[in-house]
Amino acid sequence: MQVQDVMTQYVISVSPDDTIAHAVRLMLQEHISGLPVIDADGRLVGVVTEGDFLRRAETGTQRKRPRWLAFLTSPGRMAEEYVHAHSRKVGDVMTDEPLTVTEETPLTDAVALMEKRRVKRLPVMRNDKVVGIVSRANLLHALASLAVAEKAGSADDKTIRETILAELHKENWAPTAMLNIVVRNGVVDLWGTITDERERQALIVAAENVPGVKRVNDHVAWVEPTTGTVFEPPQDEAEAEGGAGNLPKAS
Repeated sequence: MQVQDVMTQYVISVSPDDTIAHAVRLMLQEHISGLPVIDADGRLVGVVTEGDFLRRAETGTQRKRPRWLAFLTSPGRMAEEYVHAHSRKVGDVMTDEPLTVTEETPLTDAVALMEKRRVKRLPVMRNDKVVGIVSRANLLHALASLAVAEKAGSADDKTIRETILAELHKENWAPTAMLNIVVRNGVVDLWGTITDERERQALIVAAENVPGVKRVNDHVAWVEPTTGTVFEPPQDEAEAEGGAGNLPKAS
């Protein structure tokens, strides 16, 4: 998927000369936590977010340093912080040189950028113009839509089995040589052995994510590599204990 597949095309923005009060009202009204800042020529010059309003004189949250630390801080740095806390213009508190993506940027690259730089949204550019915004909310909407589409889909048992195997063959952790997968009426039974207990949940997740799967039964045994001890799968142990409890008592 690309950014253009999930982005919001309706861009709500402010200008550098807008007041902070206007930006705050707009963010509250539209239920968003950040705005691109666009100048009179239509160029993106910055982004203003909730974080830019944390240190404000109006709320008494401006940065206050102990005297000894203030002595070590340069006058220029303190002057900059004063402007950020007291100015009424968006242009004085915004983050300039914002990170951006294009409509053709792969969604994986956009997510990696958001994670690495710890931002919640990215302006989407076409040449020099902002044509959209991709945010964490857009990713959640896309995930919800895909989940609904997968739930509505169906597949026969052979297709389900082939899809699970194809997924596992792509993963280096998957012990495909020691596994057998049986699918009947959408119910997947996993058989075989693993040498790391953490592989169990990964196998179950891989199967559960395939469209058409109704349930996954875990029959995979864990072989502890150091001692060679074999541990039966938790599901089979629980069923065995339940069955033993239902046996008739000896007279």
